[in-house]
Amino acid sequence: MSLESTGTLYKAPRTDVSQNQGKFRTHFNFPGRNLPDHDDHGYGPLATVVESFMDPDTLISMHQHRNEEIISWVPAGVMRHDDGEGNKLVTDPEHMMVMNAGSGFWHEERTLADDPPLRMLQIFVRPHSLDLEPDIQHEPIPEPVDNEWRHLFGPEGSEAPLSVRNDVHFYDVHLEEGASVDLPTESGWDTYFYVFDGAVTTGDTHFGKTESGLLVEDTATTVTAGTETLLVAFTIDPDAPVTRQGTIGR
Repeated sequence: MSLESTGTLYKAPRTDVSQNQGKFRTHFNFPGRNLPDHDDHGYGPLATVVESFMDPDTLISMHQHRNEEIISWVPAGVMRHDDGEGNKLVTDPEHMMVMNAGSGFWHEERTLADDPPLRMLQIFVRPHSLDLEPDIQHEPIPEPVDNEWRHLFGPEGSEAPLSVRNDVHFYDVHLEEGASVDLPTESGWDTYFYVFDGAVTTGDTHFGKTESGLLVEDTATTVTAGTETLLVAFTIDPDAPVTRQGTIGR
């Protein structure tokens, strides 16, 4: 995978790690691979950001996750979740789900025949400790405001509507063509961003759809949308204690 850097900003193209299971397809984005010579596919607590596609009338049958925090972000369409605790939940643009798998959590995902095709992100965060108490969070999220970051999850005790058990914050923003916004930063932390749709530019560096950037210092960095854009960003404590025994994220 080729990499490009601008000062402390490292760019990676679309991932070449994919799985095709017919009606269910995934592309695995590894934030640690943005950084040259980094010996970990993840970056601190952020293990991987998976772009997932589900056709209508698709079932991913009941399976278990352990020792990872799994966040489902659905910008359009619906993802239907059933689990071993009897929950039947619908995640859509108005709701987000965090599965704190801990010592073990069973679930299945599906779309119905009359649901639209689904493209979403499933985000895998490494918890700070092994075999924590399993939990499920499914909450309404704030209405988006064009050109303003929306804070959707953070560490326990943050002001975000959902939480994960490590030092990662997650934001999204819908940018109008030509609009600019500063990347979210946190003192002493780093910022990873992913272009879900559209394109942004910072300085002389262009990021197209499904490309990503890693800002390794908390320097103010402005991105400008070359077209209508949907962008997500994570602020990450790269030195946070992590576990690496997740079912998928590791």
